[in-house]
Amino acid sequence: MGKRLIVISFLGILSFLGTATQAITPDKGLGLKSGTISVAHAAIEETKNLTKKVWITAYSSTPEETDDTPFITASMTKVRDGIVATNLLPFGTKVMIPKLFGKKVFVVEDRMHARKTNFVDIWMPTKQDAINFGITYAEIVVIHEG
Repeated sequence: MGKRLIVISFLGILSFLGTATQAITPDKGLGLKSGTISVAHAAIEETKNLTKKVWITAYSSTPEETDDTPFITASMTKVRDGIVATNLLPFGTKVMIPKLFGKKVFVVEDRMHARKTNFVDIWMPTKQDAINFGITYAEIVVIHEG
């Protein structure tokens, strides 16, 4: 299972970069094709300080916005200021949203519904805060790969 999670993370990185994801495919034995690790390593290096325009939304710890454990993220941490949910990047990835938050650093520790493919969702302490935030299209900067 560990190898599968690594492949999924690398696929997410390559997808984020717009690179063909066929470069990483499972193989018999070790689970990865020869040369795949160097391709994936290069993808990780390229994501540092990479920018991408995405839809920015907000969510709170209410059952209608989350699952049945609204105060626990998908990475099994407690929700707190600075947490974001996205399907674009691996857990632990650090990003900034300069247009909206200056140099504040956010950490990817949660996920969104699978249909949300170009979104970053910022955790807010109350539902009203999330509603007031609304939605905007802005650039994220990946400053550290998870």
